[in-house]
Amino acid sequence: MLLWINGPFGGGKTQTAHEIQRRLRGSVICDPEHAGFGLRRMLPPELRGDFQDLAAWRQGVVEVLDLALTQHEGVVIAPMTVTDSGCFEETVGRLRELGHDVRHFTLLAQRETVLKRLRERGLGHVLRFVGGKGAGPGRESWAVRRLDHCLERLREPEFAEHLWTDHSTVPKTADRIAVLAGLTLRPNNEGALRTRLRQARVGVRHIRFD
Repeated sequence: MLLWINGPFGGGKTQTAHEIQRRLRGSVICDPEHAGFGLRRMLPPELRGDFQDLAAWRQGVVEVLDLALTQHEGVVIAPMTVTDSGCFEETVGRLRELGHDVRHFTLLAQRETVLKRLRERGLGHVLRFVGGKGAGPGRESWAVRRLDHCLERLREPEFAEHLWTDHSTVPKTADRIAVLAGLTLRPNNEGALRTRLRQARVGVRHIRFD
């Protein structure tokens, strides 16, 4: 089974994916973004656009996830924002055509909620303190510019199943996905402080500066 976790940038996809992986024995995370940034870095800076526009990315994601789903016995988790209908069909749709059990979920939240998460995630506070009020990874600014488009597109029926997360914690969102997918997660016995520290580590590891 593939759990494709969609949603706006800053919507909680990566944290939710890691929460499920932590509590679901045998599951693995295969992040399509890694392939995208690798392709992007191959290009001269002036040619670096949205890697989802590259056929190589779309075809490569399908090939790699197809291999993982075929050879790995556990659940595969792919946290990735996809808002374009054509790209969605060439990735999620194609994997379904290949016979894989793909469960797609879109994490949604109000604009103000996502903006707050973008401000708080990773090293945002530290970077603003060291570099001044306007400092921070360019990735976050790009995410803010794309936010309205993402929220509008991802509300469409083609991107269901929709899960609103404004008043939900990451562990609770993971629980909801597991129930809908027919999976059983290990109980979440982690304390609040340990959860915050672990999520902070995940956020730091996924900061992008290019």
